[in-house]
Amino acid sequence: MTRTSVLGGESGHRSFFGGSVPHSRLVALLAAALAGMVLTITVGTPGFVVGAVLVVAAWLVTSPTVHGSLAERWVARRRWRERTRTGTVAYLPFDQARWHELGTRRRHRRAAAREAAALRERPDGAEGMGWLDLRPGRPGIAWHAPTGEEPYLSVAFEVAGQIRGIESEHAVEADQIAWGAFLASLGSEESLARAVQTLTRVMPPDPAGHEAWVVRQVDADAPEELLRSYDDLLAEMGRREMVQRHFVVVRWPLTAAFFRAAERFGTGRDGWRRLMVEEVDGITRGLRRARMGRVRALTAQQTAAVIRHMQNPLRPIDAPGADPEVLGLPSVDDYSAHVVRDVDPLTGEAVEWWHRTALITARAMATGERNSLWVTPLLSGMPERIVRTLSLQTWMVPAREAKATARLDATSDHSELLRRREAGRLLDDESEASLTAAQRRLEDLRPGTQHHGAEWLGHLTVSARSRGELGQAVRLVAATAERGLGIERLEWLDTYQAAASGCTWPIARGMRPPEPTTAQRLMRSLTGHGAREAL
Repeated sequence: MTRTSVLGGESGHRSFFGGSVPHSRLVALLAAALAGMVLTITVGTPGFVVGAVLVVAAWLVTSPTVHGSLAERWVARRRWRERTRTGTVAYLPFDQARWHELGTRRRHRRAAAREAAALRERPDGAEGMGWLDLRPGRPGIAWHAPTGEEPYLSVAFEVAGQIRGIESEHAVEADQIAWGAFLASLGSEESLARAVQTLTRVMPPDPAGHEAWVVRQVDADAPEELLRSYDDLLAEMGRREMVQRHFVVVRWPLTAAFFRAAERFGTGRDGWRRLMVEEVDGITRGLRRARMGRVRALTAQQTAAVIRHMQNPLRPIDAPGADPEVLGLPSVDDYSAHVVRDVDPLTGEAVEWWHRTALITARAMATGERNSLWVTPLLSGMPERIVRTLSLQTWMVPAREAKATARLDATSDHSELLRRREAGRLLDDESEASLTAAQRRLEDLRPGTQHHGAEWLGHLTVSARSRGELGQAVRLVAATAERGLGIERLEWLDTYQAAASGCTWPIARGMRPPEPTTAQRLMRSLTGHGAREAL
């Protein structure tokens, strides 16, 4: 029997007041309540009435709905107006000559400022990204410093995948155990890598490999009809079939522990590079032990080729010689789409590709048991030829911290249920589901299991050649996600779709590290990072 896990229902850790109410809503309600108290003290009864109205208004404005709260929708509309006004909805690769020309323009300064805002070194999806190592023939080590986030390094690996062809249930279960062991190795207190992004790209097949095989293998005197028939076969396959490419991206946060480990290999960035050689080798071995088949670390040029292919699927995903410093293609944001304007590399004709990205969270999923094949309907179970990319990120949490958080969550949920029973109120389904999830985490983390905590987040990008085709593809994908995966709602990241596209590129974007509690911060400080003299 295939191993299963329970996903969905638990949207986050419990707040100080119990439950998993978003911090923004708590702040709004507390601010309204405090304002009401001050008005009551200073003005009296009219102040109390005004304060009550403020609390009700805050509750209504922050109430979650299928399309987000009123406050979230207001913020989205304001963000879109601001981006449109400043010109940041467009992106053009930076050009020094064009920048200088716009700076010297005396007339039409507002239009020049908008065009200058579009000239940027990196597209929104890879903002703050550079390279620690971009040398040919070596693993490409990306260095990220996104605005408002902690810096980190990432390396992309192409893998063949665990299941290739027909496999028995025993083999599938062994694959799951091997993958779990790999993730658990990153949850160790000694591990410098903390997050893993698994990426699956569903796209039309590239006949280049088959054509190269024909050139190498077929006799020069072969009949022309034979070559034409093979070419017709490749064309027919390209019209009907879709193929998958799999990638695993590993993320190393630049923490004090990383700096201390790098000092043992050398000073400055040289020490970082030498440490990363050891880390990449270790991850490669771990992926092979996890039964991922053929594993290769992508160079910076290969990673750049994948990123550019994901913006324009007509560009080969294995294009040789891609410039790692040129990651973005000219684009403009629509309210609900990232529109890339490029050319067909074969014909030179202008083309457009429309992309829309959605967020997948636990709170948007129906609670239930799922095995490791739960995303299969979205990847290979659709008869329609839809270009799509699914990214699942997992952030590993050391068992000690995960167990403490689970214990606090279970205590909070149990107290909430007791309060409801004592007050004679109906039991809340969400609270019961949360308590069950917290207790399940405690059971998974019991001593001797060698398990660690994990938090996960998913992103899905759908691509099409036009606005109409994208709308149709989005509806089909959403229906498949609901029926086959139990995802009740895909949260489309509208008004900043260009940045959202980067969440399905092989650069481990889109997930913040879990926020440690005050006690966990204190314990980390007491633990330290080991003696400088140690190996």
